[in-house]
Amino acid sequence: MDRSNQPSPYKDKAFKRSAWLFLFLICLLGVLVMVSLASGYLALTPADIWRTVTGEGTAAHELLLYQFRLPRIVLAVLVGTGMATAGAIFQGVTQNGLADPGIIGIHSGSGFFAVLYLYLLTLNQDQPPVWVNTGLPFAAFIGGISAAVLIYVLAWKEGVTPIRLVLVGIGVNAGFSAALLLVQLRMSESDFNRALIWLSGSIWNASWAAVLRLLPWILIFIPSALYKARVLSVMQLGEEMAVGLGTAIEKERIKLLTIGVALSAASVSAAGGIAFVGLIAPHLARRLVGGKFQRLIPVCAVIGAILIVLSDTLARTILAPTEIPVGLIVSVIGAPYFIYLLITIKE
Repeated sequence: MDRSNQPSPYKDKAFKRSAWLFLFLICLLGVLVMVSLASGYLALTPADIWRTVTGEGTAAHELLLYQFRLPRIVLAVLVGTGMATAGAIFQGVTQNGLADPGIIGIHSGSGFFAVLYLYLLTLNQDQPPVWVNTGLPFAAFIGGISAAVLIYVLAWKEGVTPIRLVLVGIGVNAGFSAALLLVQLRMSESDFNRALIWLSGSIWNASWAAVLRLLPWILIFIPSALYKARVLSVMQLGEEMAVGLGTAIEKERIKLLTIGVALSAASVSAAGGIAFVGLIAPHLARRLVGGKFQRLIPVCAVIGAILIVLSDTLARTILAPTEIPVGLIVSVIGAPYFIYLLITIKE
């Protein structure tokens, strides 16, 4: 009996395990969303939320739920999904477990161009044009692409090694951060403080308009990442093997980096520079489902959403009514993990 076309029992088992894990993570995300809806300086009980959803709640509860907390949570889910997927792509393309867009300078490049864009277009204007925010993701995308090209060129020395890429990225990150500070110093005091809070990683000013600006980027580039997942898996076999299997390495690398930068830049334009999400989420997903990107990317995306929603909930409640930037909460988790990886990952 010819069994060549029959699926491997191991692969079938791995797929089922990944599917059940993905569903579990979706349920966990749903629970966190409900907890986040109820949490904050003005707490809501499950009964309050139910009455509001069914149209029997008070006007105050409707305002709090629909205009403040729900858009913020939806934005947190989108940002976490985008940053985590971008991190998985960068780690896959560079074959470097330390390649997080927030660490190697992609976020700072995006942030610099975004703030420069806002500064130039709102210069000497009491009321900025209504279309300014619409162009913000595109400005951040140009900044992210510029940072990625600069990092790759400076890190190239008869090839690119993982540690050199990270060290060059940290240097580029510092350079863009310094340039960003120069732009901020030319702003008014209120704009400077607003930019500082945003760049530290904050989604306090979330709105449905911000959700709608980010949503198309997620809907376009997350499916693109899933479509290219097989290519990422093939790349892990090495360049010679990938070329032997018919993969155009350089073309695919450029396409994947463009997808990763787009997701990262759009997320930065919505929530500022939240580092370490793109580092932690892919590593956790890899431990749970292995290194095959067809399974890793969906799980990684949900883990990123969970991480941002959880961090945002903590940021709103720990020192309520004062809010802590989400980026600081994530950094408390991510910085020690980055140091651990930097010590253990070999050149």
